[in-house]
Amino acid sequence: MTQQDQKPSRSFAGIAGIVAAATLISKIFGLVRQQAIAAAFGVGAAATAYSYAYVIPGFLLILLGGVNGPLHSAIVSVLAKRRREEAAPLVETVTTLVAGLLLVVTVAQIFFADTIIDLVGHGLEATTRAIAIQQLRIMAPMALFAGLIGIGFGTLNAANQYWLLSISPLLSSITVIIGIAFMTMQVGKDIIKPEYALIGGMVLAWGTLAGAILQWLVQLIVQWRLGLGTLRLRFDFKSPGVQEVIRIMTPATISSGMMPINFATVLYFASPIPGAAAGFNYANLLVQTPLGIISNIILLPLLPIFAKLAEPENWDDLKIRIRQGLLLSAVTMLPLGALMVVLSVPIVQVIYERGAFKQDATQLVSELLIVYGIGMFAYLGRDVLVRVFYALGDGQTPFRISTFNIFLNAALDWILVGPFGAPGLVLATVGVNCSSLLMLLWLLDRKLNGLPWREWSVPILGLTAGSVVAGVASYGTLVGTQQLLGKTGLVVLLLQLCISGFVGIAVFAAIASWMKIPEVNIFTSRLRQRFLKK
Repeated sequence: MTQQDQKPSRSFAGIAGIVAAATLISKIFGLVRQQAIAAAFGVGAAATAYSYAYVIPGFLLILLGGVNGPLHSAIVSVLAKRRREEAAPLVETVTTLVAGLLLVVTVAQIFFADTIIDLVGHGLEATTRAIAIQQLRIMAPMALFAGLIGIGFGTLNAANQYWLLSISPLLSSITVIIGIAFMTMQVGKDIIKPEYALIGGMVLAWGTLAGAILQWLVQLIVQWRLGLGTLRLRFDFKSPGVQEVIRIMTPATISSGMMPINFATVLYFASPIPGAAAGFNYANLLVQTPLGIISNIILLPLLPIFAKLAEPENWDDLKIRIRQGLLLSAVTMLPLGALMVVLSVPIVQVIYERGAFKQDATQLVSELLIVYGIGMFAYLGRDVLVRVFYALGDGQTPFRISTFNIFLNAALDWILVGPFGAPGLVLATVGVNCSSLLMLLWLLDRKLNGLPWREWSVPILGLTAGSVVAGVASYGTLVGTQQLLGKTGLVVLLLQLCISGFVGIAVFAAIASWMKIPEVNIFTSRLRQRFLKK
């Protein structure tokens, strides 16, 4: 909506704070959900089947129903240019179009569920395969609700509603937790027995679907109250606003769709490895929880700045801001990744090891977490550079790199799964992210008539060395506390984790402060202002 239709807009820092707080709450519930799944099902048939059945529904929920997804971005960009009274007809028409297309996708998933599971999980054991097929048929309607959620996100964002956007995903976590809790009350400790795998799988599937429906309903109620569209069917598909949404949404959807193709490739190679698919979910959540929060804090304030500096006469300032984004990514992700590498076992033990999640599962997930930790900076640095290309009006370059990476990822999976097993598949993903980062930097160097490579690389290499030293100090502290306190007991593990993590962060902070990097000083200054303001 145009400015006269809105309340005064919040500052970028204020928006980032709201999103970060809501995202933190949502991520915490997501972590609790994974803890509940781990305790109830470990890496058994129910959890493994769920990992395969969730590939397409989860992909659509993230792609179409996620914040910053193509539907969300398209709706925001179009509604921002129009008056409030134009919003409801446009939203209702887009909803009619998207819902019609996604109903076809829903029906296709139901009828071809067995074929889909066989494609992404060619080596699944018979029981696990049967559970996955039923789970996929139950969760198939999530394709429809993903589209509706994405439209709702964009509509509410255009109306300056940020809190609900970031916190509503926790509803899916809550419904799954409630389902597992109810099953546990009915079955008790027998929940870990193989004969209850089918029931557990159905609980996971129905709980996930219920969460998506609830998330959409909450958004819909707010939309109705704001007068931003109802469930009325409209077929004015040729209107300028709808055509603009389609033009923005289509290429963004194709580009974003590369990510789940890569993940499906990983699952294909992982299917013969017992428990690997469930292990990926557990380890990935441990990485995505801090990564999602920090990426919002860094990217949200920088995105509009990149866009304002896109003209050639502003490229010197743009390069300064790109350096800022990369160095802030380095100063947060490098030490965090180092701690995840050296503290992977106690992290997994504290968060997951209870109930059906035993020592063998801890070993698998901790090995995966080590490799994920190595690649955290490349993941966030790549996202910073992709946003720069979008700000420059170049969506084709990230798309071409994503296309190339599909083949690179498959080749690396094939090469690395043999000698390294499941961790080799994560290592392939890290390799793809590093490749993307380097290709984007090289192409950006050509696009912006040169980059100050030395000014960028020297501090990043210094921070990398500092994170290695911090990791060694943290690991030494862990070994020392284990000799004093032992290696068993939740309280003991939690204490060791806190002490070792604090030592690692303190060592890295001292090294980063000694390096006197301006971006680090600005970052720490903002943290002090945020937390010591009162």
